[in-house]
Amino acid sequence: MSYIPEELRQQVRETANNQCGYCKSLQKYVLGILEIDHIIPKAAGGSDEENNLWLACRLCNSYKGTKTHGIDPVTNTTVALFNPRTQKWSEHFIWEREGALIRGLTACGRATVLALQLNNPYAVMVRQAWISAGWHPPD
Repeated sequence: MSYIPEELRQQVRETANNQCGYCKSLQKYVLGILEIDHIIPKAAGGSDEENNLWLACRLCNSYKGTKTHGIDPVTNTTVALFNPRTQKWSEHFIWEREGALIRGLTACGRATVLALQLNNPYAVMVRQAWISAGWHPPD
């Protein structure tokens, strides 16, 4: 287990705009605190340095676990998962069904959608409720 100082946690939260880097869930709509994600997990040699940290909701973080790569279902190749610190979300994903589903546009995006189960039934159900309330999709 690593110790990340509170000041660094706050800096990551601010840089990430209090939003999950993978499914884009906003802190103000998520039950529970968004977690500090190690983009390259400690188990895979990642560090506690700021450039390896981002925010993730509990669901995305738990599905990601120690994964760093996934299989692109179109090309059947192994590719690195999306890095929310260095890659732009809109270049790898789009919202479908008014924001209820996330579709990967690139090999990286498609592999990330599958590996992190970004369209799991619970996430889709919650997004549909957020859409009804006018809270989703985020900008």
